Amino acid sequence: MPDMVIGALCLVGSLILIQSGMHIGVAMMMLSFLGVWSIKSFAVAGKLLGNSVTTSIASDDFGVIPLFVIMGLFVSVTGMGRDTFDVAAQLTRRLRGGLGIATVAANAVFAACTGTSIASASIFTKVAVPEMVRHGHGKTFAVGVVSGSSVLGMLIPPSLLMIVFGVLSNTSIGDLFTAGILPGLLLAVCFSICIFTLSYWRPDFVFSGKQGRVVDHNDPVLVLIRKMFPICLLVAIVLGGIYGGFFTPTEAGGAGALAAFLIGVARREITPKVFWEIAIEAGKVTAAVCFLLMAAQLYSQMLTLSGLPYAVGQWLQTAQLGFVTVLFGYLVVVVIMGCFLDSLSIMLILLPFVLPVIQGFGTNMIWFGLVTIVAIEIGLLTPPLGMSAFVVKANLNDPEVRTWDIFKGTMPMTITMVLFLLVIVIFPSISLALLGRSWSWW
Repeated sequence: MPDMVIGALCLVGSLILIQSGMHIGVAMMMLSFLGVWSIKSFAVAGKLLGNSVTTSIASDDFGVIPLFVIMGLFVSVTGMGRDTFDVAAQLTRRLRGGLGIATVAANAVFAACTGTSIASASIFTKVAVPEMVRHGHGKTFAVGVVSGSSVLGMLIPPSLLMIVFGVLSNTSIGDLFTAGILPGLLLAVCFSICIFTLSYWRPDFVFSGKQGRVVDHNDPVLVLIRKMFPICLLVAIVLGGIYGGFFTPTEAGGAGALAAFLIGVARREITPKVFWEIAIEAGKVTAAVCFLLMAAQLYSQMLTLSGLPYAVGQWLQTAQLGFVTVLFGYLVVVVIMGCFLDSLSIMLILLPFVLPVIQGFGTNMIWFGLVTIVAIEIGLLTPPLGMSAFVVKANLNDPEVRTWDIFKGTMPMTITMVLFLLVIVIFPSISLALLGRSWSWW
């Protein structure tokens, strides 16, 4: 059997096994091992498997993964998410649809401390949805806003997807973090404009007939400052440390984890039992991510041995397909895969295959990373396997709200994200502005 056919069969097989429920790391590692065995020999496959385990994460840089994970977990178990929402709700209480905008703003701030969309969706489902419903917003709109704005957790740094992309593409994680700030904030603004527009254009979708009562509490300024101080301090330590040149991303993760722990202890929200549960959960998440990276390295080596990426690159050159055509096709594939697979699965399967082709066009990898992450995050909002929608459903415990209602509620946010993706594709300077770099494909 030709080597390229073996590589293609492994690629298709991994998609089938993952969709059937097999753990992505197990599926990729097993098929990659069998693929190398078929292409070379059992001895070579065993050697590459051993090397992927011992060398793929054998760097101090990978310490950034558990440190940001544990920081996000410390933040999640404290009341900082509720405090952030309370402050945002009071600041936007006079705006039409203000609680929806407050949810977006709180998600944006919270994203700077967690690095994952799932944590944001879990917390704000419990915090924001009841408040929006109580103040006259429709349930479909409320769950849609929470699910839609949770994607900010992967775009606003620190972001787990940025870390994984940086590792797979050998791109500076610090540069990805810096570049992600402006697009992340711009997307939050776009979400807010979308909500504000809907509140006038489609009030029947936003409100449940009560036209959104004004938030009925008015905390003093000192109370607002007290509520926001912990999370602002944490953001200043982590992001200020990185962008100020005081910390590397790994050191910033350590400083952030320590600061989040001390804040939780000071608030009397982290007990020895909670600390133990967080430590165990951080270990599970870190082990899972590291196993995925090991599998991804073996998968990448299998594809290289099969010659499939090189053949695709040669075919593209022969077909004289331009960069725009290749990029458009790639983004379409990413969004379609997002309807069936989770974010990490898409990135680990596609990038080893696509990166050689994209790099052949001289593409700026910082910009390409952000474009990839936005396209992947669209998949979190699309049926049938929009992960964010299912997280909201699991945390809501409301039988009246169906999963389809959540997808319906996220539709305006999904359309906004698609338009936003087109903007950052057409104008790469948005992604590179904070780095002081310029690059364009047109």
